[in-house]
Amino acid sequence: MTYEQNVKRIEEIVEKLEDGKIGLDEAAKLFEEGVQLSKSCFNTLKEHQGKISVLQQELGKFVEKPM
Repeated sequence: MTYEQNVKRIEEIVEKLEDGKIGLDEAAKLFEEGVQLSKSCFNTLKEHQGKISVLQQELGKFVEKPM
C-alpha cells in the first residue's frame, strides 16, 4: 500500500475506534493494524527524509541543502 493509502486506513481505524460500537476483540485487532500502519508510514517518511532537499539561493547560486 502507498503512504497515502496507509494514512487513509489509519483514519478509518481511528473513526471505528472512536465510534465505540465495536467489541474489544475487534478494537484490539484494529489498534494493532493501526500501529503497524503507523510504523510503515514512519519508515516511509524516514526513507524520504534523506532524499528531500531545499534549494536556497546563496551568493547568486542555488545550493542544495538537506532539510
